[in-house]
Order: sequence, then structure tokens, then C-alpha cells
Amino acid sequence: MCGICGEATFLGQPASVEAVAAMSGCMVPRGPDGDGVVSRGRVAFGHRRLKIIDLSEKAEQPMVDPTLGLTIVFNGCIYNHKELRAELEQKGYRFFSDGDTEVIVKGWHAWGTELPKKLFGMFAIAIHERDTGRVILIRDRLGIKPLYVSEGNGRLRFSSSLPSLLAAGGVDTSIDPAALNAYMSFHSVVPAPRTILAGVRKLPPATLKIWEPDGRTKEEVYWQVSYERTAADIGKTFDDWREEVHASLRTAVKRRMVADVPVGVLLSGGVDSSVVVALLAELGHEKIETFSIGFEARGGEEGDEFKYSDIIVDKFKTSHHKIMIEERRMLDALPGAIQAMSEPMVSHDCVAFYLLSEEVRKHVTVVQSGQGADEIFAGYHWYPKVNASNAPVDDYAKAFFDRDHATYLSHVSDAYGGADHARAFVEEHFAMAGADDAVDKALRLDSTVMLVDDPVKRVDNMTMAHSLEARVPFLDHELVELAARIPGEHKLADGGKGVLKDLARHIVPKEIVDRPKGYFPVPGLKYLEGQTLEMVRDALGSQKARERGLFRPEYLDKLFENPAEHITPLRGSELWQCALLEVWLQTHGV
Repeated sequence: MCGICGEATFLGQPASVEAVAAMSGCMVPRGPDGDGVVSRGRVAFGHRRLKIIDLSEKAEQPMVDPTLGLTIVFNGCIYNHKELRAELEQKGYRFFSDGDTEVIVKGWHAWGTELPKKLFGMFAIAIHERDTGRVILIRDRLGIKPLYVSEGNGRLRFSSSLPSLLAAGGVDTSIDPAALNAYMSFHSVVPAPRTILAGVRKLPPATLKIWEPDGRTKEEVYWQVSYERTAADIGKTFDDWREEVHASLRTAVKRRMVADVPVGVLLSGGVDSSVVVALLAELGHEKIETFSIGFEARGGEEGDEFKYSDIIVDKFKTSHHKIMIEERRMLDALPGAIQAMSEPMVSHDCVAFYLLSEEVRKHVTVVQSGQGADEIFAGYHWYPKVNASNAPVDDYAKAFFDRDHATYLSHVSDAYGGADHARAFVEEHFAMAGADDAVDKALRLDSTVMLVDDPVKRVDNMTMAHSLEARVPFLDHELVELAARIPGEHKLADGGKGVLKDLARHIVPKEIVDRPKGYFPVPGLKYLEGQTLEMVRDALGSQKARERGLFRPEYLDKLFENPAEHITPLRGSELWQCALLEVWLQTHGV
């Protein structure tokens, strides 16, 4: 796990080592164990290293292979790197390191654009070919690793972090109206390639993009998940699917133990993280390091789920760390959590993951997380509604969107009005081939778009703020492909996640499965009052906020009159949503 960055120019000027160093300097938490910059004329790469695999300096980056004429920077982990190494050695390649980075270098030389299809893992990769002058960027299938891009003035810049691109300067920081519409309507999800800033884009998941020395580009989507089913798939029983999921998920969890440092588990007490612990126990791991976090109750809402995580701890005898956060500490941590956001993320649990990561990093360097199970196995409440709907886009938007377009236009200033981009995006996605029924269309949208630009991004940003690597077994691409083929009625059974819940009943205590669905509660950011409310008032009342003029003053006045009355369909605070965006912009100098 690392931070990568770089610059390539197309008009004959040399790459700016200073700009690359500035970008790299912003990402020290992503890679505190080493750094480097390699510059060759019109291309310069930078890297911050967090040592996970091959702790020696032989695996340092940027990695240069002078024989093959390749330079690489890479963020992530390739879980099948040893198998690929053996395959490459049979082809005659020789290795000077034991890590996964060099496997990518040799693999690109051997297989070219077929390489990402052979990689099992999470990755953001940049490669410079000395002999052709080409620069190649590649992002993993599910977008687990971030990759931001800024183009203009005859140059390309890329980075693991949007704020690091800002540090290099020369970025158009005006607000993208379509992205603002998505942020305010699509529950803070801004689908790739957009970001909230007009001058920064992100490489979409499962994408390989090549820049020629003259600036021409070619882009390829190398993987798509299909929800089409064979006759054999349709003929399988519920028990058949449960057994296949059991085997595939166990493999996914096993893969994510590949490391030369300790690996733990973020244990919320829900089905998903509990199953991860159970599978590790099945694989023979003992005294697994597990971590749970809780907050003070507020507004009659509990702030922790320790009673459930304790059941798993007792069952599997894990080495458990229970972390209780007082509101004062949460408030103190907010600026750091917002600083760590590459894009504004409204979910209350950002600060929870930020504080949890701070504590976890004192014990381990890598953790597995239950992220992604709801989007893969149909765990959210809107899937049954969409499945039974005659107007699935309408019912999806009704359940997931924070506001309809008419309401949106009454909340933002005229300068940021315009078309309903978020709704149009969902309609276009639902209309794509490869998923016939409505619940599959919703699952595909959530697993390849919403998941990428909300939960997964959130966990990456908050864990990496404390040099902690998070791995997500539910996003193993083979498991995702398997889950997509499971008929909708099996996934929707038992109130959602039917197959996964049935598996869980075989391997974890039933109290975990048959509990009410939980969320990561942070009541202090939902029921804004006291010091939190004052911070929000300062941000939205500041001169910068008034000059920017994103929101109508009368709308903000209404929010401040009674913040608790203005809660979105997904239980978020409208006031926090507006304030978070403004605080993020100001934090990053926009």
C-alpha cells in the first residue's frame, strides 16, 4: 500500500520534479516507510512506500528495470504475485526482488494490455515505457485503489490523492455543476470520471489508459461484471449457491492474508465482518486481532454495537480491542478526517473509520474489512422495492437519493442549477446490457459505482491517513462474478443477503444473523448540536462560503432553525451534507 504520483509532458518541456515532489510530500501517511522520485526527460514518477510485501529495499519504488526499459509506481497488493512470478520465470524472466511490484513490471513486458486481467488484487499502476515514450495508467476492477488525473497545459499529472494534485498547482478548482448535482442528490456519490472540481478527474475502475508521447490517448475497459445466467446457474439450488459462496469467500479471505506484516480484522459485529473472522478461524488462524469502535449515544440512538462484536470475540477467542470514543475526541478528530478525504464524503462514519484506524495502526499494518457485502449480495432495503417495481429507476431514486431534482434546484443557487445529471446517470446505467431484471441493474450500479465512490473510497482514505492497509475480501472479483450469477430470489431471501446469511448461520452464532440490520452510528454528526453545530455555522457563514454561493441563504436558514428535522432518506443530516462540502473545500484551499 502506497501513494503514487507523476507527470508526463507532451510539448517538449521536461517534467517538473518539483511538482512531483510536492505531490509526493502530501502523501506521507500513505507511505511513511520510504520515498523516491525518478525523472527521465518528459516523465517523472514519485512514490511513497508502506512496506507490506518484501520489506527490503530491493522492492523500493519507483522501480526501474533498465533491461526491459520500464519504470513503474504501484499502489496496492497483488495477491497472486507468487503464482504469476512462477509463470514468468518459466518464460525466462529473472527477478531481483521478492515483492509484487517487480511481477507487474515483468508481467507488462510479457503480456502487455492483458496483464490486468491476470492480476488478483487491488491496484493503481503507472508505467513508463522508455522505448515508446508511452505512459500507462491502470486501476483495479472494483476501484479499491484511487487514481486521480489532471490534464492541461500540455501535461498529464496523476496521483493517489486529489489534494496532492492541488499541491502541485495549476488545477482548475471551479466547482463542476454536474458533480455538485451528484453530490447533493446521489448521496455524495460522484461517479468517475468526475470529481467535485472541474480540473480533476479520476480513472474509472477496470480501466487501462495509454498516453502517447504526443498526448493522444487510448482507453480500454478490461473487465465488466455480468448478471447473465446459464441454464446450469438457474438449475442450482439455494444450498448449491451457499456452498459455492462459502468456498469462494474462504479463498478471498485467504488471499488477503498475503503479507510480511501482521493482519487484523475490523469487527463491527455485523454479519459481514463476523463471517470474515469465522473464515479465518476455519483456515486455522488463532488469536486474530480484531477491533471495534463505539461513540456516545445521542438523540436516543445507540452509538456502539459492542454487544454483537463481543459475541464473535467470545466464540472465536480473538485478541480484541474495544475502542470507545468520547464526543470531545470525535470533534477534535474531525479536521484530520476531513483533511484525509480526497473528495468530500458526507457519511458520518468517516470520522469513525479515521479514529478506528488510528488505534488499529498501533497493533497491525493490514486489516480485512467486511465492506461490500451489501452491494454484492443485496443487503440494502431498496433492493426488494426495486425488484417489485414497475418503475425501478423511480423507486431506486426514491430510496437512495437525498432529494429529487425540484428540491435540489430550490436548495442550490441558480449558478449551479441545470439538468438532473444524477438521475440521468442512473437511467443510463439501468439501460445498459448485461443485467436483465431490475434488482440486478441496481446491484450492478451499486457495486461498480456507488460502492467505489462512497464506502470503499471512505475506508481507503481514512485507513491510509494512519498508514493502515485495508483489504476487502467481498470485493474479490471472482466472488463478485459468482454473486452476480446467483438468481435474485436467493439474494433477496431472508430480508436480503439470503445466501450470505444462510452461510453465516452455519459458521457464526445465530444472534449475529438474526439481529436488526446495523449501521456504523455516529450520532453526534446526525443530531447536530453544541460545538459541532457551531463549527457548521462558522463554515457555512464564512466569507468564502458566501462568495462561493453554492446554497440558497433561505435554505440554510431553514436548516439552522431545526437541524434534526432535515434528515435524508438514508438517515443523514442535510445540514452536515452542506457544511461538509464547504469545510472540505476550505480545508484544501479551494
